[in-house]
Amino acid sequence: MRDAIEAGFERSMGAGMDENVRRGAIISAVIGFFAHLSLWALNNSGQITITGDSAELVQSPLSALYTPFSILLAYEVYQLIRTIPDSFSSSVGKQYEIATLLVVRDILKRLPEVDGSDGWKVSDDVAFLLVECAAFLALFYTALTYYNMKKEEDGRHSISEDLDAFILTKKAVAILMLIVFAIIALSSLTSWIAAAQEGGGSVDRTIFFLDFFTFLILADILILLISYWFYTDFRNLARNTGFVLSTVIIRVAISAAGVSSMILFTLSGVLGIAILRMFVTDEASGV
Repeated sequence: MRDAIEAGFERSMGAGMDENVRRGAIISAVIGFFAHLSLWALNNSGQITITGDSAELVQSPLSALYTPFSILLAYEVYQLIRTIPDSFSSSVGKQYEIATLLVVRDILKRLPEVDGSDGWKVSDDVAFLLVECAAFLALFYTALTYYNMKKEEDGRHSISEDLDAFILTKKAVAILMLIVFAIIALSSLTSWIAAAQEGGGSVDRTIFFLDFFTFLILADILILLISYWFYTDFRNLARNTGFVLSTVIIRVAISAAGVSSMILFTLSGVLGIAILRMFVTDEASGV
């Protein structure tokens, strides 16, 4: 069983496979960008007519950025799954990167819809765009700060051989999450295509990500329960529980709308930084 899990993880998420997936994601993003831009040009020139909710994807040349960003987000999700065997904090750090890219994609999607106002009056569209940009800056700062603090935490730890079984278990969970990722991605794509053919096809961040983060929370809870076999002290249990809470807040933010979603995204990042800062400080003090 051990050899099968190790081999399965190496074949699907090892360094060699990661490089192949990265290159494939970049090539697909470039092709997707030009394909989306071509659809906008054909629709704008009257060669084809796109109707229904999916017409929002061809409102402007800027709309063509939605496809490559979606592909890059899919690669970030793959990266997130690869970090599951590392640690809770590594996984949460990737979640913040995904949240940042989700907000950026929403901003790019909203830009063609923004209408300017005369005089000093600020329209609701512009006001919400400002809120989204502020949330992006907060999340971007959170991701950078979290990454730097994570390196500081990693420098204080070494993995004990006694934790080999725990890491092996997390690799098994990562393999299962990769399968879930593929199923949800395929289901989301086919559902969207079917909806677009019937006059729907509206796009938002709940597509794929709402279901994926639901399963990610379940995986985090499972790992949290298993980790208690190896970490019996309250400090580690509280830290990992806080990271699970952060993931739950991100999931709620994905399903929320308007300013509330931006506040929740930012809250999740602030919570993660606070937890990691307290843990690193505690380790440094030797308490």
